[in-house]
Amino acid sequence: MGYQRRILAAAVPISFILLLLCESSLAFYLPGVVPRDFQNGDELQVKVNKLSSTKTQLPYVYYFLDYCKPSKIMNSAENLGEVLRGDRIENSVYVFKMRMDETCKVACRAKLTQKAAKKFKEKIDDEYRVNMILDNLPVAVPRQRKDGNHALTYEHGFRVGIKNKDKKYYLNNHLSFKVMYHKDLDGDDGRIVGFEVLPSSVKHVYREWDDKNPNLTTCNANTKIIPGSQTPQEVTPDTYVVFTYDVTFEPSEIKWASRWDTYLLMSDDQIHWFSIINSLMIVLFLSGMVAMIMMRTLYRDIANYNQLDSREEAQEESGWKLVHGDVFRPPVNYSLLCVYVGTGVQFLGMTLVTMIFALLGFLSPSNRGGLMTAMLFLWVLMGLFAGYSSARLYKMFKGTDWKKNTFKTALIFPAIVFSIFFVLNALIWGEKSSGAVPFGTMFALVFLWFGISVPLVFVGSYLGFRKPAIDDPVKTNKIPRQVPEQAWYMQPVFVISIGGILPFGAVFIELFFILTSIWLNQFYYIFGFLFIVFIILLITCAEITIVLCYFQLCSEDYHWWWRAYLTAGSSAIYIFLYAVFYFFTKLEITKVVSGILYFGYMLIVSYAFFVLTGTIGFYACLWFVRKIYSSVKID
Repeated sequence: MGYQRRILAAAVPISFILLLLCESSLAFYLPGVVPRDFQNGDELQVKVNKLSSTKTQLPYVYYFLDYCKPSKIMNSAENLGEVLRGDRIENSVYVFKMRMDETCKVACRAKLTQKAAKKFKEKIDDEYRVNMILDNLPVAVPRQRKDGNHALTYEHGFRVGIKNKDKKYYLNNHLSFKVMYHKDLDGDDGRIVGFEVLPSSVKHVYREWDDKNPNLTTCNANTKIIPGSQTPQEVTPDTYVVFTYDVTFEPSEIKWASRWDTYLLMSDDQIHWFSIINSLMIVLFLSGMVAMIMMRTLYRDIANYNQLDSREEAQEESGWKLVHGDVFRPPVNYSLLCVYVGTGVQFLGMTLVTMIFALLGFLSPSNRGGLMTAMLFLWVLMGLFAGYSSARLYKMFKGTDWKKNTFKTALIFPAIVFSIFFVLNALIWGEKSSGAVPFGTMFALVFLWFGISVPLVFVGSYLGFRKPAIDDPVKTNKIPRQVPEQAWYMQPVFVISIGGILPFGAVFIELFFILTSIWLNQFYYIFGFLFIVFIILLITCAEITIVLCYFQLCSEDYHWWWRAYLTAGSSAIYIFLYAVFYFFTKLEITKVVSGILYFGYMLIVSYAFFVLTGTIGFYACLWFVRKIYSSVKID
C-alpha cells in the first residue's frame, strides 16, 4: 500500500507539469497567426527556411549553400514539430517595403569557390528547392497546367538551379517576387495574402564593381528582367555571381482568412469521394455478413442451445457452444497481449483527439509543426488510458505482477520506435542535414517519455488494477479441450493474412495522398475526408474480426485472443507493401541513405498501424465473444 500511495502522490506534481506544458503549448494549436496590418512603407522581412528535395528527403539549412547572408543570422524559434520536420527558419537579405515596387535590386555579389560550386551542382542534381516565408506564407512558383486548363498550379519553393542537356549547371540568381495584398476599405492598411516568385538565371554584367553603388548593365531600376531573355549564370568555380531580385506589389480580392486556399485546394475532391464510396461498399458488405451472423445464425443457435434439455443432446451438438469451457482461457503470453492492447488504446485516443482538433481547424498547415507537436503531446497524455486498459485486461487474465506489466506497457513500443528513430537520425546526422534532431530536442523527447508518459502509465495502471476483475460469462474448465484438426482455409496464417485485406482496401486510396504529402512536399488538409475514412477503418476492422472469429469458434478452435489482434493488425503488412510499391513507382530516390530513411520511417508507420488496428479488432472480438456466451444457458 505504501508503494501505491507514493504513485498517487506522484500524480499531483505530474498533473501540475502537464498543465504548464499544455499552457505553454497552446500556441501550437491555434489556427495560424494573428492577421497583421501593414502600412505603406512598412518593412517586410523575408525569412528563409530549409532546402528540400523529394529525391533525397534530406533537408539542409538555407545557408548550407553560399547564398547572400545578412550581417547577423538570427534563428526563429521553432516548435517541437518544426524541429522534427527539419525546418530551420532564419532571416535573409531580402527586405521589402510595403507597396513599394523595386526593380533589379542587388542582394550581394559572391565568389564561387571550388567547394561552393560543387555544393551548388550537387543540389541542382538532386533537384533541391529553396523555401522562403513572408508573413507566415511560404513562397510559391506559379505554373501553367499541361492539360489545357487555364487555372494555375503552384509549386512549393523554387529550384536552386537547372541542368541542361549538355550537363551544364545554371544557378537561379535572380528572383522576381510578387506580393499580393488585400487593402483595408477603411484606410491604407493592407494584409499580405499571396507570395509568389519566378526564378531565373542571369549572368549579370557590370563595368566596375562597387559594393555601395553597384551598376549593372544587364538591368537597372527602370528595366525588369524577363525570364529566359538573358544569358544564364553558369556554375563554375572561381567566378563571381551577382544575386538580384525584383518585387512587385499587387492588390488582390482574396481575404486574409482565405489566403491559404491556394496551397490547400490543389487536389481534386472527386478522387476522395471515390475513396469513401469504395470504403463504404466494403463496410456495407461486411455489415451484411455480420447482420446475417448476428440476426439469423446466432439467434437460431442460441435458441436451439437453450431448448436442449439434456447433457447428452448438448454433446451431440457441434459449433461454438462446445468450447464454452475454454473460450475464456488466458492465451499464451497474455502479458504481452495486454501491453499491445494498452498501447493501441493510447494510439486510438491520440488519433481521435488529433483528428477532432484538425477538423476544428486548430492544426492548419499555416501553423508549421503544429500537427506533429499535437500528436506527440497527446500521445504522452494518453499514457493514462494505456496503463488503465492494460491493467484491466491483465487482471481479467488473473495476472498478479501489475508493476511489471505496467513497465512493459510504458517501454516496449516507444523503445522499439525510438531505437529505429535513433539509427535513422544518426544516418541523417552523418549527411550533415538539418533533418537531424539536435541533442536538446532529443533530450526533450526522452523527458516527455520518461518524465511524463511513464508516470502517467503507472497512474492509469494503478487505477485500473484497483477496479474489480472483469468476470467471465462462463466458467473455464481446468483441463483444456483438444482442438480438432482444422481445414486449410481455417489455418491461422491464412485467416490472419485474409483478415488484413479489407481494412487496407478501405484506406489505400487516402493513403496515397498521405504518402504524397509526406514524401513529395505537399500540404495535406482534407481532414474531413480523412476522418470519414478513419471511422470506416474502425468499422471494417471490427466487423472482419468478428466474422472470422465466429467461423473460428464454429470450427471448435478457442484460441481466438491473439488471432483477433493479428487479424485486423495484419493490414499493416499491406500498408508496408503498398509503401514499397509507392517507392518504386512514384518516388525518384536514388541515394542509399534516403532509401533507408524512407523504409525506416514507413516501418514505424506500419508498426503503429498494426498496434492501432489490432487493438480495434481485439476489443470488437472480445465484446462479441462475451455477448454470445452470455446469451446461452450453460449447464
